[in-house]
Amino acid sequence: QVQLVESGGGLVQPGGSLRLSCAASGSIFSINVMGWYRQAPGKARELVAHITSDGRINYSDSVKGRFTISRDNAKKTVYLQMNSLKPEDTAVYYCNALFTDRTLRLINYWGQGTQVTVSS
Repeated sequence: QVQLVESGGGLVQPGGSLRLSCAASGSIFSINVMGWYRQAPGKARELVAHITSDGRINYSDSVKGRFTISRDNAKKTVYLQMNSLKPEDTAVYYCNALFTDRTLRLINYWGQGTQVTVSS
């Protein structure tokens, strides 16, 4: 059994900041990639940012310079620091992990999602 537990979503005014966290637990041998995706109403899920186990990072163009992803491998946790938030950042944010389980299968796993609302 694997869990991705997200926290940190909420309501914030434009220009404000939020920090999301996602902690992985369970039958995990190693985590290759952890990241964040988001889905706004009526839109497809899209990549926000991801980070590999050796620290390579990819951001979507829409968040570059405003969001920062980081990772604590020992805690199996990924963070997303979101600054200068805009109304268009409003979405459900999903944590994602690509990992090898203890039977050495490669698994792609999703968290339950956390709502981020940017509004005055």
